[in-house]
Amino acid sequence: MRIEFIAQAGVKIHTAHGSILCDPWFNPAYYAGWFPYPRNDKLDHAALGATDYLYISHLHRDHFDPEWLKAYCSKDAVVILPAYPLPELKEALQGLGFHTFIETQSGVPVRHGGLSIVVEALTAPTDGPIGDSALLIDDGVERLLNLNDSRPTDPDRLLVQGAIDICLLQFSGAIWYPMVYEMPAKAAEALAKKKRAAQFTRAARYVEIISPRVVIPSAGPPCFLDDELFRWNDVNDADDSIFPDQRFMVERLQAEGQAAVLMLPGSVGEFNADGIFNVQHLQGDLSVQDVFANKEVYLRRYAADMAPVIAAEKASWAGPRSNLVPELKAWLEPLMALGPRVCDGIGTAIKIQTDDEAILLDFPERSVIADDGREVDFRFTIPRYLLDHLVRTRTDDWVNSLFLSLRFSAWRKGAYNDYVYTWFKCLSTARIQYAEGFYAENGPTEGTFDLTGWQIQRRCPHMKADLTRFGTTDGETLTCSIHGWQWDLATGRCLTSEGHPLFARPQSDSAKARATTAATQPPPGPDAAAGSPEGA
Repeated sequence: MRIEFIAQAGVKIHTAHGSILCDPWFNPAYYAGWFPYPRNDKLDHAALGATDYLYISHLHRDHFDPEWLKAYCSKDAVVILPAYPLPELKEALQGLGFHTFIETQSGVPVRHGGLSIVVEALTAPTDGPIGDSALLIDDGVERLLNLNDSRPTDPDRLLVQGAIDICLLQFSGAIWYPMVYEMPAKAAEALAKKKRAAQFTRAARYVEIISPRVVIPSAGPPCFLDDELFRWNDVNDADDSIFPDQRFMVERLQAEGQAAVLMLPGSVGEFNADGIFNVQHLQGDLSVQDVFANKEVYLRRYAADMAPVIAAEKASWAGPRSNLVPELKAWLEPLMALGPRVCDGIGTAIKIQTDDEAILLDFPERSVIADDGREVDFRFTIPRYLLDHLVRTRTDDWVNSLFLSLRFSAWRKGAYNDYVYTWFKCLSTARIQYAEGFYAENGPTEGTFDLTGWQIQRRCPHMKADLTRFGTTDGETLTCSIHGWQWDLATGRCLTSEGHPLFARPQSDSAKARATTAATQPPPGPDAAAGSPEGA
């Protein structure tokens, strides 16, 4: 098995039974906010597109690049399709001309052309753009697990066929938190440091569970080439940036005794006869030096080359000015009527502030009105030209378009609220109805287990992760390392968000004493700084 690296989560897997092209990304994403890093525009596009299989993990635009797929990818490629509840990914690929699909069932092996293929599909409203997935390929010689930026809640399911040889996984940030939030600089710095540490903790925990022969850090970071966003690049390896580069993950894993390799666009790697995963870069060590010796110089040169692309993207957003209140009312109020659980979960009004106007989304009243001056718990400030574009195009997922672009600012009064971001990625009838159904079912806890003197429910109250694998505690607080959410064990209260209580019963004498003490004190409320809930 030979791995050809493309950028971000993009790889081409070469086997004796055919090639599998995964998540090729070349064009800017999220309102020209994100570009592949390192740059990959000089690769041989035609050769990459000549593939036997195509796997698109999900509809994030740094994974699904429709312009490139239409121009370069063979339409005779067999598409490995995750089992998502909505047909959006399949329909998008059919619209590009792809016609042959392997429709997988989550976690169930499929034999095809000498390969064993498993796709683990994640289908919660908070998983990507209504869906994210991981791919396991077994060619009879080696097994590769491509986690990209998915977070399987039961990674043991991916180990049932045997040990993993190669694992690709995310380590860097892919989110707007905390950068866009209106808060004191010191608070933002502290939260970013915590987020950076949590990202590595999560990735390291997956590596510990999966125990692959080699790890290839992937699915990040992007780079930001527009002058408005350039400051978010981690050019100095700062500990308060959530976008560390690949070297950070390689060095951290190697320091812990885990084999890990750096791959750049165009790099190829495979195990040699001695069992060592050998990587060859396009220009040898010069490739690495060019990218990392002076990151700011490299990125400024890249930005200058991409300036015409950014200008063309910005020009494409222009259009007639929207009449915001009536247009948003006609669009969003019917969705509010279809989403009572989501609306009740938000439980307040959200202000949309733009250059010259403010609109209230009043979820308790299921209405959209002009701002009436009331205090709100959530505010999103969006440039008028982008808000007009979102409304004009009826973009059904603002999270995976506007929010990931970082071209907005946000403020909230209290803790993170999952339902707010579920709403902004479910702005279509099909999506809001799916979210409602998911929250209505919402699954059982599947029993309890013992952890350092406490009997705790097995499934995380947030997204049902297996806490026997991802739960850690200091004796007072439980942390789920998948998303960094935390709970006070003595009271079961979530410290990261409203709601989401945890069942926890003291078993040891020290735990019982902690619970007794807590019963005499005011209950803790959610802490906006607890965990790193907002995204990857």
